[in-house]
Amino acid sequence: MTSRSDAPPAGGHSFHGKSGFLPPQLYRYLVTHGSPTDDILADLTAETAALGGAAGMQIPADQGALLTILTAAIAPSRAIEIGTFTGYSSLCVARALPPGGRLLCLDVSDEWTSIARRYWERAGVSDRVELRLGPAAESLAQLPARPTFDLAFIDADKEAYQTYLELLLPRLNPNGLIIVDNVLQSGRVLAEDGAGTEASPNVVAMRAFNEALARDRRVQVVMLPVADGLTLARKLP
Repeated sequence: MTSRSDAPPAGGHSFHGKSGFLPPQLYRYLVTHGSPTDDILADLTAETAALGGAAGMQIPADQGALLTILTAAIAPSRAIEIGTFTGYSSLCVARALPPGGRLLCLDVSDEWTSIARRYWERAGVSDRVELRLGPAAESLAQLPARPTFDLAFIDADKEAYQTYLELLLPRLNPNGLIIVDNVLQSGRVLAEDGAGTEASPNVVAMRAFNEALARDRRVQVVMLPVADGLTLARKLP
């Protein structure tokens, strides 16, 4: 979950994102030269923004578009999301599923996912989304330990990312794709702001996860400077 998000301006574009690696004018150019969001995603963004500080967990529109494109290209019969919040990313994935495709969402908050459920219904995708509430690691461990999923999106407790990965890999089909969010921690994976400042638990965990994943011979990995950093990991056959 990333980024502060506000309602998009006229034209369906939102210029709020986590791409702090780009000058604002260049980021605006990037966003305006991508496909605009529709009314449903715009309304979800506005409702999420009204939550205040928690709204920062919503992914930005450009990241959502990338999720939709990747899902449509992969055409997964089964997809899984760890960390749903108010549903923006799940909506982007669910809309791009092929006929008969299903998305399993894991989250701990009934309050926030109640917003997601309303927007799944409004978008006409509620029949292809299953929500399971509870600690994600426990929900994952309860799934059959056999290849089932073609696509996974991880955007939840950063300190549990390695646990999620280990639970996902046996359940991912060969060539299946894992998309991992917030891998750059606003650049703090390089150095915490301020000399002598102790790194936050999220930053420490993400550094360790990034290092381990880069050395993991079970996957092919690329890290992208999209939003707060996305890692794509393909499970090798």
